[in-house]
Amino acid sequence: MIRVLLVDDQPLIRSGFRALLDLEDDIEVVAEAADGAEGLALARQHLPDIVLIDIQMPVVDGIEATRRIAADPALAQVHVVILTNYGMDEYVLDALRAGAAGFLVKDIVPDDLVYAVRVAARGDALLAPSITRKLINRYVAQPLSTVATTGLDELTGREREAVALVAQGLSNDQIADRMVISPLTAKTHINRAMTKLHARDRAQLVVLAYESGLVTPRKS
Repeated sequence: MIRVLLVDDQPLIRSGFRALLDLEDDIEVVAEAADGAEGLALARQHLPDIVLIDIQMPVVDGIEATRRIAADPALAQVHVVILTNYGMDEYVLDALRAGAAGFLVKDIVPDDLVYAVRVAARGDALLAPSITRKLINRYVAQPLSTVATTGLDELTGREREAVALVAQGLSNDQIADRMVISPLTAKTHINRAMTKLHARDRAQLVVLAYESGLVTPRKS
C-alpha cells in the first residue's frame, strides 16, 4: 500500500486529490495538512511513502518543508513531490535542490496523477521529465558545483553515461536499451552513482549532472 500525505493550503485541491487517490486499491491518503509546518509534523507522525506538497503556503512554504523532510534521517524513505500551478514555476528547481523527488502540475489529469504517485513511490524516475529538462535548461546558470565536480571523478565511464541519460529524462528500461545492458545493470549503475555523488534520489542526480557540467543545458 502506498501511503500519501497531502499538504496544500487550498481545501478544494486536497479534497480533489484525495477523492482521486482513494479510488485506487494500492494507494491510501493517510493525512492532510494546510501548511508546511503541519505537513512536517504529520510526516513524522505517519511516515508516508509520498508527500504531495504545494510550493506556496503560509507558515512554512513547500520548499522549506521539503528541505526539513530531506534533512530528517527518520524520513529518509519519504519521497516529496512538489505541486505547482505552472510547469515552469521558478521555484521548482529550488525544490529539487531542497530534496524533492519531482513535481506535478495541479491540473494533471487523474490517470497521470495516479501513475505519478506510483512512479514516485518506486523511486524509479523523475516526474514529468520533459518539463523538468526545460526548467533546468532555463534556470541552471550558476558556477559549477565543486562538490559535484569532485564526485564525478569517482564515477566509472558507464556510471557517467547512465547519469547523463537519467538527466535526459530516460527511464531505466530506456537507459538499458541505449547502453545495450539489462535494466538491472542500468539500475545498478545509477544507484552506485547516486551513492558516490551523495544524491538522495534521481531528481538530485539530475541537478548534479547539470551543475557539474556532465550534461549541458540546451540553448532555447
